[in-house]
Amino acid sequence: MYLDEEPCELTDSYYPAHIAAGTGLAGTAKIRGGAVGLLAELGHVGQRVREDVTARLPDARERELLRTGAEEPVLCLERVVLDEDKRPIQADLITMPAQRQRLRYELRMG
Repeated sequence: MYLDEEPCELTDSYYPAHIAAGTGLAGTAKIRGGAVGLLAELGHVGQRVREDVTARLPDARERELLRTGAEEPVLCLERVVLDEDKRPIQADLITMPAQRQRLRYELRMG
């Protein structure tokens, strides 16, 4: 993904085969209306999201694709979207140059 013509993240998304088979989710092209919209059309609506964020130095491929230096860290975000029955319907692995990102979380307590 690019922001102002600068690479801002590498994203790989995964879906259960029984959901993705025969749909745009099974391909590599952008999905008109987005994956979340297509999942909803297919009857799969996310109810919870679980994310884990870590930091590390990028590998050679990531440095090339993200145009970073060897000593510039990346943030790695692993996201799992769960449906109302707590079944995963989407998983994302996102790698981002740390200095170009800000992650914000707002959580409701209680």
